[in-house]
Amino acid sequence: MNAGLSLWVEWSVALLLMLSGVFTLSAAVGVLRFKSFFQRMHPPALAFSFSAWCVTLASVLYFSAQDEKLSLHAWLIIIFLALTVPVTTILLARTELFRRRTSQDRGNDEIPPSLIHDVAAPLEAQQAQKSQAP
Repeated sequence: MNAGLSLWVEWSVALLLMLSGVFTLSAAVGVLRFKSFFQRMHPPALAFSFSAWCVTLASVLYFSAQDEKLSLHAWLIIIFLALTVPVTTILLARTELFRRRTSQDRGNDEIPPSLIHDVAAPLEAQQAQKSQAP
């Protein structure tokens, strides 16, 4: 690091970057260890987000200490990640759920029923009752 930075800043940045590596490693282990797609989605979504937070905090701390003023330009990274990671995770989950529902070979997976069936069944029952009423 820069010779002009204090020791506590260097240690804090190093600790945050190492913690980021630990989160990333735990996400990789989770992806390899879990069996189903839905279980494999969870570790990267959380751990990579925590890892990105650690890198962002390390960047803010380092550049703020180096420039001797508060440097918040790195917050744009974490703002974009905080918006895109949950949306991407939900879209991937919905895509996999749709794929499993339309697949002919479902195996032993327990797939929740579509919400359309939950809404459509009572409506069809009401329509059937109306058509049978005198």
